Amino acid sequence: MSEPRADAARYRAEQDMSEEELGAEGERAGAGSPQWATQEQRWAAVETAIQLAIRRGEFDDLPGAGKPLEGLDGSSDPNWWIRRKIENEGLSGIAPPAIQLRNEHRAMDATLDELSRESDVRAHLDDFNSRVRHARLQLEGGPPVVTPTHDVDADVSAWRERRAQRSVGAVEARGTRPDSGDGTTPAARSGWWRRFTRGR
Repeated sequence: MSEPRADAARYRAEQDMSEEELGAEGERAGAGSPQWATQEQRWAAVETAIQLAIRRGEFDDLPGAGKPLEGLDGSSDPNWWIRRKIENEGLSGIAPPAIQLRNEHRAMDATLDELSRESDVRAHLDDFNSRVRHARLQLEGGPPVVTPTHDVDADVSAWRERRAQRSVGAVEARGTRPDSGDGTTPAARSGWWRRFTRGR
């Protein structure tokens, strides 16, 4: 059975009272915030205000209208807002050392491939290994560090092989193949000959 007070509030909303009429009613009722005797009266007043705002078009063209709400299908994580902030802001380097080192370990080949000198590769690997050893002492707390250290010589050899494969792939993509005689490309020979004839 419907509540008579709620029905009356809906009826008032359907009458589409203008803001001037609402202001005049407020002046007749007295200045200050309205007072309600029961919770149902408060709900009815809120429903009335919402219906009036809908009729005035205040809820039209809101951002995100017609789009699904994010995060409804995920698990109830109490730290969801922290995770969303990290994703939206693109923050990095704020994870515990164990997590950060694990992520660096996974992306090590790609990180090393961005470096162009062997000395830089060795320096990066030495720095990573020293940070792993420091984190294993648990001086900063957090989860245990299970990330392995890297064998510098083996990683440098793998870096050299990947780099050689990329350069061969680039040469083949350009359509020039090494000469069978001395192992240099025609472009390299002509560049060397030009430098020699110019006296450089």
